[in-house]
Amino acid sequence: MLLGAAGTMHAVRPEPFDSIVPRALPGSPRAYTYASGLAEVATAALIAVPRTRRLGGLAAATLFVAVFPANVQMAIDWRRKPPRMRAIALGRLPLQGVLIAQALRVARRG
Repeated sequence: MLLGAAGTMHAVRPEPFDSIVPRALPGSPRAYTYASGLAEVATAALIAVPRTRRLGGLAAATLFVAVFPANVQMAIDWRRKPPRMRAIALGRLPLQGVLIAQALRVARRG
């Protein structure tokens, strides 16, 4: 559900996601926002179907690794924000490891 909701939000309200796309990437941040949102929705669909759950878990782990640089960018950009916002940005970094581990667990259990 987390992946499906997050992916949908990329399309409904893309601006916050655009702002954390690493500036070193070529092209439009909006293209990365839409692409990652689509990948999240597709991955959620793979996980939802028992026959494709193993593939979905692997796709989710790959996706969580791929979007980690955006979380790093957010932590860098928010380092002068109020303490609560800094805590959110920094908290996302270890959370990504938890999400990767859960995705791999889904892939193992199929």
